[in-house]
Amino acid sequence: MLRGLLSFSSMTMVSRVLGLVRDQVITTTFGTNAVTDAFWVAFRVPNFLRRLFAEGSFATAFVPVFTEVKETRSHEELRELMARVAGTLGGVLMLVTALALIFAPHLASLFSSGVDTDPAKQGLLVDLFRLTFPFLLFVSLTALAGGALNSFQRFAMPALTPVILNLCMIAGALWLAPRLGGTPEKQIMALGWAVLAAGLLQLLFQLPALKGINLLTLPRWGWRHPGVRKVMTLMVPTLFGSSVAQINLLLDTVIAAKLTDGSQSWLSLADRFLELPLGVFGVALGTVILPALARHHVGTDRDGFSNALDWGLRMTLLIAVPAMFGLLLLAEPLIATLFQYRQFTAFDTRMTALAVYGLSFGLPAFALLKVVLPAFYARQDTKTPVRAGLVALVANMVFNFALLAVLYQVMVPEELRSQGVMAALGRQPGLHLALGIASALSSYLNLALLWYWLGKTDVYQRRPGWGRYVLRLVLSCLAMVAVLLALLHWLPAFTGMDKWQRIGSLALLVGSGGVTYLVAQLALGLRPRDLRGH
Repeated sequence: MLRGLLSFSSMTMVSRVLGLVRDQVITTTFGTNAVTDAFWVAFRVPNFLRRLFAEGSFATAFVPVFTEVKETRSHEELRELMARVAGTLGGVLMLVTALALIFAPHLASLFSSGVDTDPAKQGLLVDLFRLTFPFLLFVSLTALAGGALNSFQRFAMPALTPVILNLCMIAGALWLAPRLGGTPEKQIMALGWAVLAAGLLQLLFQLPALKGINLLTLPRWGWRHPGVRKVMTLMVPTLFGSSVAQINLLLDTVIAAKLTDGSQSWLSLADRFLELPLGVFGVALGTVILPALARHHVGTDRDGFSNALDWGLRMTLLIAVPAMFGLLLLAEPLIATLFQYRQFTAFDTRMTALAVYGLSFGLPAFALLKVVLPAFYARQDTKTPVRAGLVALVANMVFNFALLAVLYQVMVPEELRSQGVMAALGRQPGLHLALGIASALSSYLNLALLWYWLGKTDVYQRRPGWGRYVLRLVLSCLAMVAVLLALLHWLPAFTGMDKWQRIGSLALLVGSGGVTYLVAQLALGLRPRDLRGH
């Protein structure tokens, strides 16, 4: 599992770093405004469905069934399952994509601004939806290929595939946008074309690796195939259970559309800062641990199942907790250094930092969910995550409105309130902080419920040494926080520095914090052998 994690993480790191470059290019080229918001909404909706069908419910339903057939039946039966699942998934998603293209104007109205809606911006959102939605079909079939490769311990190729999306979007912003016309509305269409091209290229990129394990077959419709039925039976409940965070993000997108221009962009950039620790470690751990847990479950190896889960929990906390403190303390320095150039202003830096503060508070919960959920899905238990997910989904909406009400009272001046609630929400910057905090709180609630029900199943027994592990983690984080606070007190404000001052100061902060945490862990007893499962 450690080898698989390192392989997946290293490739994902390349993808996430390029994702950061992609967002730098987009924000410095287009800024944060209504036009950029329109693209982020048009990209987020199919991307949400991608995570639902690809990284979420489909992967967690497909991998255990695929692993069971792989371990207990012939390779020809495995090829048949692959062909039938590809044909059925492709057929369903073609229908979903067609409906989205037809009803794009209705989707655009759902995500329209509550105040001063510009018909031209609505038309732009419709056009962008029609370009980005076919991405869902291509990338979900890519995820099917990736799930098969992961089950054969081929983690590098699926993890590297998202690099194609980032490269296409960078090329779209830098090369295609200037060739489409002089107005921002025309130039932003380049990003829509880039997303469409990336979806097709990602699928083509996986096919040679799939051929290498003799699973490249023609898709065939297989609604009545027992393997497909089993995947669908497991998948339907997990549409909620494994993707509550994404559903919350989509609902947040609807609410953010009613807030001031730029809110969508600020939230999207904040999400990028969580993607690095979540993608490199959270998603990577979940991806690597699911086939291992499914294998132990099929082989009725309870000790192996429990030990694998214990290892995943420890590895997650080792990274997620210091990453949370690092993001809370260094949000503004990071954003100013990476994005505050050309069209991206110091005001945008402060607004994006607010979103990072809210979301990063929930980073340990977001990451732990990636490890705890496979403990249920590997045993083909999809009902329990649904129960927890539905509670968290409702709670997220309650938290959203409650926190918005609190911030409305605290932040909105009287002269804006006199114009009405919707007008005040649409013109007062900073209210998007409520959405980030609400997502974090609902994820902690989701995790708490799952942990409670996992304890009742008696499939997980803590390995010895947790008390020493937690003490070491707390003391190491305290040492890191103390060093960062001292340096932040000594350094001037980042928004006022020039580019090279920011880069040097950020390198000092990140390097000092990282070295302090590592040295403290080693001094308190961490050894390389502790990173391996037993």
